[in-house]
Amino acid sequence: MVVFLYICSQYFSIISAMTIAILTCQSLPNLNTNDQLLISAFAKHQITAQPAVWSDASIDWQKFDYLIFRSTWDYFEREAEFNLWLAKIENLGVKTLNSLQIINQNKHKFYLKSIEKQGVKIVPTVFIDKTTSLDLNHLIPADWQKCVIKPAFSGAAYQTTVFDVANTTEINNIYLSIAAEKELLLQRFMPEIQTLGETSLIFFNKKYSHAVNKKPVLGDFRVQSQFGGTYIAVVPTTSIIEKAQNIVHTFNSDLLYLRIDGIIIGDEFYLMEIEGIEPDLYFEHAAPAIERFVAAFLEIIGL
Repeated sequence: MVVFLYICSQYFSIISAMTIAILTCQSLPNLNTNDQLLISAFAKHQITAQPAVWSDASIDWQKFDYLIFRSTWDYFEREAEFNLWLAKIENLGVKTLNSLQIINQNKHKFYLKSIEKQGVKIVPTVFIDKTTSLDLNHLIPADWQKCVIKPAFSGAAYQTTVFDVANTTEINNIYLSIAAEKELLLQRFMPEIQTLGETSLIFFNKKYSHAVNKKPVLGDFRVQSQFGGTYIAVVPTTSIIEKAQNIVHTFNSDLLYLRIDGIIIGDEFYLMEIEGIEPDLYFEHAAPAIERFVAAFLEIIGL
């Protein structure tokens, strides 16, 4: 009994002194509504969690035991600054979840190229390196009728355009200056996004938690809520969950969370993106999700 009480006292003394930062952006200094719930959820385990704007130069990052990436939703608009900040955090030796290795791997969507080589079915994609002589007419496969083009370092439909191949020259002119500064993804437009929608499967510590289907408003292709997209909780088939799980297992390091986004056509899953930096985790669509998130954190750090 004495030994048990000693172990318990040591456990609580460790976690009671723990402080973590929940990373956010300037436009959400107090976190979004969902992530605010994490503060009280961590408090139940005697862990102090507080919002921290990643770009706030006044913050002493070394005072935190961990930084948890959540709503850093402006990182793709501040690419150079974000990369410098990541390097600073690495030099300081501050621990992050997801890890900086995952963040650096996931921030640039050319990861889809390597994931496809591992046998994962992705939305048909042409990867375009930086160029001052962009020529989409020669890059679009002959059987494509409609395309999506976007930067490889982007999010939330930032600088994303859907176009018919008949308008390729016009789009080429628009993206000439962007291509000179950024790598691009050119993808075949999947019309199913407008009818079947996009499905997101969420994993905590590599364990499946829940799924959400997102559909755009009529006539649009963007599923994000700020563009009118609607979300509902869904239960994917075992086969689809297994396919998403296989994608998760391509990562060798710890993963506090990962969101696998794709289009389900029949029993096939077409990967659109792997979200490991700042995805909405749709806590409101799965009652135990907050607790699963915190439990995953405790498992990963060994508490």
